[in-house]
Amino acid sequence: MTAERPIDRLIAVMARLRDRDGGCPWDLEQSFETIAPYTIEEAYEVADAIARGDRAALKDELGDLLFQVVYYAQMSREEGGFDFDAIAAHEADKMVRRHPHVFGDVEIPDSEAQTRAWEAHKAVERAGEPESAAAGTLEGVARALPALIRAEKLQGRAGRVGFDWPAAGDVIAKIREELAEAEREMAADAPRERLAEEIGDLLFAVANLARKLGIDPEAALRAANDKFVRRFRHIEERLAEGGRTPAEATLAEMDALWDEAKAREVGR
Repeated sequence: MTAERPIDRLIAVMARLRDRDGGCPWDLEQSFETIAPYTIEEAYEVADAIARGDRAALKDELGDLLFQVVYYAQMSREEGGFDFDAIAAHEADKMVRRHPHVFGDVEIPDSEAQTRAWEAHKAVERAGEPESAAAGTLEGVARALPALIRAEKLQGRAGRVGFDWPAAGDVIAKIREELAEAEREMAADAPRERLAEEIGDLLFAVANLARKLGIDPEAALRAANDKFVRRFRHIEERLAEGGRTPAEATLAEMDALWDEAKAREVGR
């Protein structure tokens, strides 16, 4: 007798939760649209567990993310569409197709060449899809992506067809130009919408610089956020030693403690 595979049990658990006869009321109310935000949240929780080096949490979060896939598969199966096996089979076929250097006789010398080949395979596949026949270069970059990630992907797509700055120095000049435009709008007391547009252009240019330097802008900003939290916590802890809170301190005092935290990190 063959033992039940864990994935089969998980699929069965999901089917039971969605069973109209005695299933979970909350799960029965859900749709593709209502579950999508949870999927995004679970993906970020996976990334957070990895960043913290917490393997126990990672196992738990990966399970939650896998459950999201099972959830979509169950809802689709109820509509007479694809199921979990169809998802897995499709993905396996796609990975084999996009790795001819592993599953075929194509030779690819390094990871950079593999990245180019991967994107070329994707472009060929998109061109072969009926709905993509008239699609542009930027089609398929999901709007739901975090804005920094989407900016980097849009710029990368445009760059592959030659619409790109030759060097990082050119992007720095563009950043200065966008910053100057934002300053002019500020000086003119421009409407909030105009300021938002200029700030957006500035952020877009900074994301482009990160791409040109081979830096993930989302990861870079995430690291900057973490650094800010560390240093501000230092301010709070040092003030607490004297029985005070940041709200009771002057900006000059907090700036001095910020520099203290920065010096400690640099000295490590």
